[in-house]
Amino acid sequence: MLIDASRPVRTGTPVWPGDAPCCTCWTMTIAEGSSVNVSELRMSAHTGTHADGPFHVSDTGPRIGFAPIEAYVGRAVVADARGRAMLDEDVVRGVLAVHPRPERVLFRTGAWTSDDVFPTEFAAFTPGAARLLAEAGVRLVGTDAPSMDPFTSKELAAHHVFGAAEVAILENLA
Repeated sequence: MLIDASRPVRTGTPVWPGDAPCCTCWTMTIAEGSSVNVSELRMSAHTGTHADGPFHVSDTGPRIGFAPIEAYVGRAVVADARGRAMLDEDVVRGVLAVHPRPERVLFRTGAWTSDDVFPTEFAAFTPGAARLLAEAGVRLVGTDAPSMDPFTSKELAAHHVFGAAEVAILENLA
């Protein structure tokens, strides 16, 4: 069974504060005399559900276009972490106790309480939790939160841990 866990993108989709807004508009319409209907979509690469490549946090990291697509396709464990302030080592140990060698783990945190309001408080990964997932051989980690790291983080420690271990990242899952 294939499940699409991507968040819909539309004009007005909330984006990371300061990022380019999402805009969709019609560039040609049959109603206005064109032979086809054609739309334009303008947005940041971090609008809605997206993958972060190591280049996102490191000038020397590979860009997302070089990421192995196989990491993003396949069976995944969904871990319910709603109500948690952080995704820490205890959360990860709990997942690994039930699923000892998961290839992909998606964390449901309940970060988005409204499709119209960008969340600035959400459960993010501690560096130790990121290391445990990498050491367990996880190829992909996803979250419904806007970031692997806390909203106010400047160090982006979890991003760096995942990038160094070549763990693929998905953010803003639906």
